[in-house]
Amino acid sequence: MMADAARKKIIQVPEIGEVLLVKRPGTARLRISVSPRRGVVVSMPWMLPYAIAEKFLLSKRQWVADALERQAGQMHRAAESGRTATAPDDPAELERMREAARAALVPKLLSAAARYGFPFKGRVAIKNNVSNWGSCSSKGNINLNMRLILLPEHLQDYVILHELCHLRHQNHGPAFHALLDSLLGGKEKELQRELHEWKIR
Repeated sequence: MMADAARKKIIQVPEIGEVLLVKRPGTARLRISVSPRRGVVVSMPWMLPYAIAEKFLLSKRQWVADALERQAGQMHRAAESGRTATAPDDPAELERMREAARAALVPKLLSAAARYGFPFKGRVAIKNNVSNWGSCSSKGNINLNMRLILLPEHLQDYVILHELCHLRHQNHGPAFHALLDSLLGGKEKELQRELHEWKIR
């Protein structure tokens, strides 16, 4: 066991392994997070005794063990597929990823709109979702999945052009695909197949 009396404490828990107890200023309640990268972390109010946090953790031990097993299975499947785009569990890391995506993707979209003559005057939103890579509303607003920054740049460009083409065709009809394919140099189907190999997590 190792401790930092001011802020954190690391404990070993049967069936779980190493757990980090972290006292955070401004935290109002106990919270357990489980992630493949950070492991098991218990966030706790600054003045709360560590013993109470440990008792709380033990009361949730089966839930934590199940979450670890589930995540291990997900990581195994991801390793088999070789292509996944996963957002972090930690709220602070998630927000940093969102801002990085905004800084990279918004200028890329505006540049593509100008280059290919799309009169884009809508709003660009960076979303955290697992249902799609992007979308375009009937009002001309475009949503982009923050996980796009984890993809190769040519697939980012493909998704952005896909959504820009919806400014002219609000469907996936022949005219839409003809426009997109022409902008991609005849590689729409190839890029579509490659994008489908990536899993959103």
